[in-house]
Amino acid sequence: MTPPTIEPFDVRVTTAEIDDLRDRLARTRWPDQIPGTRWEYGTERDFLVELCRYWKDDYDWSGFQTRANAFPQFTTGIDGQRIHFIHARSPEPTARPLLLTHGWPGSVAEFWQVLGPLSDPANHGGDPADAFHVVVPSLPGYGFSGPTTERGWTIIRAASAFLELMTRLGYERFFAQGGDWGSAVTTTAAGLAPERVRAIHLNLLPAPPPDRNDPTAGLDEADLAILARVKHFADHETGYQKIQGTKPQTLAYGLVDSPAGLAGWIVEKFHGWSDCNGTIE
Repeated sequence: MTPPTIEPFDVRVTTAEIDDLRDRLARTRWPDQIPGTRWEYGTERDFLVELCRYWKDDYDWSGFQTRANAFPQFTTGIDGQRIHFIHARSPEPTARPLLLTHGWPGSVAEFWQVLGPLSDPANHGGDPADAFHVVVPSLPGYGFSGPTTERGWTIIRAASAFLELMTRLGYERFFAQGGDWGSAVTTTAAGLAPERVRAIHLNLLPAPPPDRNDPTAGLDEADLAILARVKHFADHETGYQKIQGTKPQTLAYGLVDSPAGLAGWIVEKFHGWSDCNGTIE
C-alpha cells in the first residue's frame, strides 16, 4: 500500500484574483438601512462600506501572504478529504505536541499570533519547558481544506480525521485546544481516543442544566441573569444557524459571489461575539 502523502503548501494570492476582488467591491450595491439604527438588525451599513473601502484600497496583500506563510503549511488527504494544516515544530527537544482547532466564522489565522510563543517560548520571553510542537488544521470544508465534496462531515468524522493527522505526523499522544466548533472537535477527539489525548483546553463549554425538567432549579439571582442572557442570545442571535444548518446552498450563492456580502455576514459575528463593547476595531 502506498503511504499517505503530505505535501508542502504556501498561500499565494494572484494579481488577477486581487483585481477581481477590487472590481467586485467597487460595484457593490448597498442596501438601505432604517435611520437611527446601528447593529440591531445586522451589520451596520456605514461600518461595512468603510470596511470594504479599506479592503479594496488599503489592504496589504503582500503582508497577508507573509503572515500566512510564516510557519510551514501542508496538505494531506484523509478519508477522501483534503486537509490543510500548519505544523510549527519547536526547536526544544522536550516540546510536547499540541493540536489547535478553530471554529466558525474563523480559520487558522486565529492562531498566527500564538504560534511563535507556543513553539519557541524562549524567543518570546517564556520558559523553554513550556514549548509545544503545534499542529493547526483547517476544518474540513473551511479555508484551504475546502470544499467538501460529499455529505457526512460531522464533528465525529472531523475529530477522527484530526486523530489520523496526528498519527501521520508521529504524535501518538498530544494535548488539544479548541473554541466554538473547535471545542466540539476537541472534546470528541478526547472521547474517541482518551488514551491519546493527554488534556484539553476549551474556550466554549456548553453545559446542560442539572434538572432538564426544571432548568431554573437551584439557581440564584446571578445564575438567573445569565440564563436570561442565554435565552436572549437564542432568540436573537441564532438565525445564522438555521440557514447554515438547513439551506446552506442558497446562502452560498451570495457569499461566494459577493465579497461585501461575505464580509457583512462574518463581521456581524466578530462584532457581536468578541469582547469589544460595541467597537470592533
